[in-house]
Amino acid sequence: MSDSNTTDFTNPSVFILLGIPGLEAAHGWISIPFCVMYIVAILGNLTILYIVKKETSLHEPIHSTILTNSIVAKICITVVLRGFMIILPIPIMGSRWPYCKSNIIPHTYCKHFSVVSLACADFRPSSYYSLCVTYLVPSVDGFLIAVSYIQILRAIFRLPTNDARLKAFGTCGTHLCALSALYIPDLSVSLMQRIDSNVPLPVLILMANVNLLVHPMLHPIIYGVRTKQIRDRVLWIVTQKRV
Repeated sequence: MSDSNTTDFTNPSVFILLGIPGLEAAHGWISIPFCVMYIVAILGNLTILYIVKKETSLHEPIHSTILTNSIVAKICITVVLRGFMIILPIPIMGSRWPYCKSNIIPHTYCKHFSVVSLACADFRPSSYYSLCVTYLVPSVDGFLIAVSYIQILRAIFRLPTNDARLKAFGTCGTHLCALSALYIPDLSVSLMQRIDSNVPLPVLILMANVNLLVHPMLHPIIYGVRTKQIRDRVLWIVTQKRV
């Protein structure tokens, strides 16, 4: 028997990602659709940013005396700091647990629950915090979004024409589609991973990877299809390049 089977895994300095257990032979084929989704997400979002920057009609009705550059910068900083402060405790707590079971993570990336489950200690505080982040943060966000949409709907019903109302409803529908694509798959995967379900591990890992890519990929598609100015601008760019 080789010594590799009796390796001491006490606090290993290196963890090995196993990928998708049971589907090792298909990793190459599985990587193709994931790579396509990644490329579509990058190119699609860059295209949206470019079009929004160039198409002045998309800057309406944002009254500029309210959303000044300073306000936009503060919003961006707040969003980044909020995400950083919420996520930072997770790697800090994970790094404090002793690991002696194995250094092999049965996943394609260092998903928090998959890592701390290898700890030889009571990692429930870390798991509970991760669970709170998974469900409490979207709940608070959902509440704030609902309050915002109540105000938006009140403003929509005060619009003078039906066309203006329909356009506003279409914009709200686009936002809701994007939010649903972000929150629903993530909550579903996290719930199935934590409860004692009969979902096979390879399916959970595939769903987790799809969840990482599906929202950034759908984001430009949703906004591109549902926003007329973006759709027309994309068609114009495509036809001009063909000419």
